[in-house]
Amino acid sequence: MGKLELITSPKVDVVFANYPEYVREKMQLLRELVIETAEESEGVYKLEETLKWGEPSFVTKDGSTLRMDWKEKTPDQYAMYFHCTSRLVDTFRLVFNHKFQYEGKRAIVFQLNQKIPKAELKECIKAALTYHKVKELITLGI
Repeated sequence: MGKLELITSPKVDVVFANYPEYVREKMQLLRELVIETAEESEGVYKLEETLKWGEPSFVTKDGSTLRMDWKEKTPDQYAMYFHCTSRLVDTFRLVFNHKFQYEGKRAIVFQLNQKIPKAELKECIKAALTYHKVKELITLGI
């Protein structure tokens, strides 16, 4: 694929630095999977890492905003959030069924002690990063 231009707001690093150490490594893995997937995805040339609603977020020209976070009120889990009016989470449910735990139409939720199915998650990430190019496809190109 083409060379990816990654633009990261310094505020994102501050949020990561403030996660408890046992959470930071899990969140960093999600972050790395998003960047790796963007690098591997045709048509994704620029990825902006920023904060939306105080949460680490990724924005691409043809994609749907992808957010991730861990919250003190649910200390044993963390999540990747998708735009709730998109077809993303419904499609992930259709394609991957019980591979993930979902929260409504907005998130894939991970337990801290869970092994993440990386290949499947990368497919979900790719669908989000390219959403406006694939939203007419039945399973969003997955």
